[in-house]
Amino acid sequence: MFAFILRRLLQSVVVMLVVALIAFLIFRYVGDPIVSMAGVETRIEDQEIMRDRLGLNDPFYAQFWTFLSNAVQGEFGISYRLQQPVLRLISERLPATLELAFVSATLALVVGVLLGIFTALRARSLLSGAIMAVSLVGVSLPTFLIGIGLIYIFAVELQWLPSFGRGETVAIGPWRTGFLTDSGLKSLILPAITLSLFQMTLIMRLVRAEMLEVLRTDYIRFARARGLPEKVINFRHALKNTMVPVITITGLQLGSVIAFAIVTETVFQWPGVGSLFITSVQAVDVPVMATYLMFIAFVFVVINLIVDILYYLVDPRLRVDSRRGGH
Repeated sequence: MFAFILRRLLQSVVVMLVVALIAFLIFRYVGDPIVSMAGVETRIEDQEIMRDRLGLNDPFYAQFWTFLSNAVQGEFGISYRLQQPVLRLISERLPATLELAFVSATLALVVGVLLGIFTALRARSLLSGAIMAVSLVGVSLPTFLIGIGLIYIFAVELQWLPSFGRGETVAIGPWRTGFLTDSGLKSLILPAITLSLFQMTLIMRLVRAEMLEVLRTDYIRFARARGLPEKVINFRHALKNTMVPVITITGLQLGSVIAFAIVTETVFQWPGVGSLFITSVQAVDVPVMATYLMFIAFVFVVINLIVDILYYLVDPRLRVDSRRGGH
């Protein structure tokens, strides 16, 4: 177990180094930061002084080492557009994105797994057929169109929920949350549903397909022949083996909730990291773009590491292969 986790940690470090190199290349070689920071009337001599102070005339390996050292210490430079530390900008908007991603991921996982189990166990019922038909909406329609449709129905026509913004927030130390206010909770409903719908339908259909396949295996038939109760067969034997491949796909999909929250945050004007990235792309704010790239890579690396550990714990074949490899 320790050797397995150590190997995954080393692989994660390599991935982050590669991503840091890509972010460094974007940071240094996509446009000239001096042009963005200096005014129109800045003399060429002053621009050269600024370039020397920023280390842009240093060799490639020296610049990359400086960038990597600063990134490890949490220093990602100054935003060209806002003239503020990038880490401060990210940390101010990160609570909004994490709360939206947490609610969306929880909704997608819980509802998706429950509906997948139900549609597998009641595969021929009318309700299961209706659920599968409705699930095509979440897979087929783009996220921005779903968000606009929900805004029109629940915010414009019914006027039950707000159509944009995060609502009122409460500060708990450095963290500002909307979970403790009525307007914050109402503002969270529509974007959370919009962001989770695609992941929910994907998880549901995956759980359903895997469970139907497991229910047709010989050991399930043998368990029924032994007279075991259906609940024991379905939830102790079938569901456990269904979750082995589901964990991997689900973990990666839940990681993409944070990465692809950009569209949802734009539609609902949600003040998160995704909307900050969109405005940074429009203004060619390279430090913010590079930091966002490293943040998303870090999220995927952490989630992938957790998924690998869970996969190792759930699947006994990996433990057996690991012992054989160790001997």
